[in-house]
Amino acid sequence: MPELRRERLRVLAVEQVGPYSLLRVSRGMLTPGRPGQFFMLSPPGRLLPRPMSLCLAPPGELAFLIDAVGPGTRALCALAPGNTLDVLGPLGNGFRVDVRRPLLVGGGIGVAPLPYLAEALGRPPALLGFRSEHHAQAAALVPNAEVVLEPTYVTEPLAPVARRHDVLACGPEPMLAAVRELAPGAQLAWEAPMACGYGACYGCAVELDGSWKRLCVEGPVLVAA
Repeated sequence: MPELRRERLRVLAVEQVGPYSLLRVSRGMLTPGRPGQFFMLSPPGRLLPRPMSLCLAPPGELAFLIDAVGPGTRALCALAPGNTLDVLGPLGNGFRVDVRRPLLVGGGIGVAPLPYLAEALGRPPALLGFRSEHHAQAAALVPNAEVVLEPTYVTEPLAPVARRHDVLACGPEPMLAAVRELAPGAQLAWEAPMACGYGACYGCAVELDGSWKRLCVEGPVLVAA
C-alpha cells in the first residue's frame, strides 16, 4: 500500500480546462498512489478539507481537476502559484489495473481520475459524456477518448460493446447505475461528501445493494454486483 502522509505543498499552477480548474502542486514526499485513490485538500479559510481524486502525476507534481461548485472548491480554484495548502493522502481503494480489455467511461467531472488511470493502463479507449462543448474540453486530458454530448448519454455508445470490455467508470450516480446494468463486474468510482477521509465520521456512507459502504475506506472504487 502507498504510504499515507500529510504535507504542506506549494501551488505550481492553476490552469483552466473548460469550466474546470487543473490545480498543480509540488509532490513533496507524497506518493501518487493507485489510480482512483484520492487526497484530502484543505482549502484556505475553510474548516473541512475536500476529497479530490488524482488526475495527473507528472514527475514532481500532483494535479487535481476541480469543479468550483461551492465555497471549498472555489477557494481551491482561487489559489495562485506560490500559495501553499495542506494535502493528506493517498486514501481509499483505487482501481485494479490487472485487466485485459480496459474501457474507461466517464461523465462530467467524473473524468478527473481517468487521465492518471489511462496512463497506468497504457492509454486504452475511453468513452466520455459531457453536458456541453465547454465541459468537453476536459476530454483533451484523456487519450483515445470518444466524446458524446447531451442529450446523448455515454451509455449509448457503451451498450453494444460493454460485455466485450473490462469497464472502469467514474461519474454521477445515475450514470454509474446505468453502467452497472450494462457491464456486470465493472469497477465504479462513486462520489460522496467526505469530512475525514479515513472512515471515522461516516459522512460518506452510502447504501449499495442493501449494505452501507464508507466510500473513503471501502471505496471510492467498488465492483458492480
